[in-house]
Amino acid sequence: MQVSLFPRQVVIAMLISGGLLASHATASAQGFGLGGRIAWVHPDTEVEVDAVRYFGGQVRFISGRIGLEVAMDRHSETTEAGDRKFTETPLQASFLLKMGRGKAAPFLLVGPGWYRRKVEVLDGPRNLDVSTTEFGWHGGIGLEVMASKHFGIHGDYRYTFLDFGDEEDGGGGGVIGGLIPGHRGSMWTLGATFYF
Repeated sequence: MQVSLFPRQVVIAMLISGGLLASHATASAQGFGLGGRIAWVHPDTEVEVDAVRYFGGQVRFISGRIGLEVAMDRHSETTEAGDRKFTETPLQASFLLKMGRGKAAPFLLVGPGWYRRKVEVLDGPRNLDVSTTEFGWHGGIGLEVMASKHFGIHGDYRYTFLDFGDEEDGGGGGVIGGLIPGHRGSMWTLGATFYF
């Protein structure tokens, strides 16, 4: 099931949310930050499977209660036979809204993601390699704890590949006509950020 790149309801909701967030932004800046993270990804499937661990990093810019995070993770594994290598590289951009100003502040996040999957043939012709990129929206909730003015630890839970479609536009994944989205997976992330 493909999620359309920019569903009308999502664009309208993001514009309204962005305007509201910008009107409530404060002048106190936390700043620009770089960090690393670990993610556990759970596909939405009927089959019972373990979460897959990804390693990556993020760039964050937090100004008052709003912020932006760009994160990239990577997972790679080779088949037992040693003939193929699978690599997944999700890239997510998240708008953050902090729900408090203390040292421990919960936050909401939402944004687009690009999910690249590559299959490399290790024992055979290289022209059989396959690479795909899929687009999907994500959203979730998290908590950041500031251990000092320049160092924070955060964790979050996010749903991936949100589906805002309703039966009229062929989506069918959303609930109440797409008001509450369906999803195709989820992930836990745990990270640390150094702010400058």
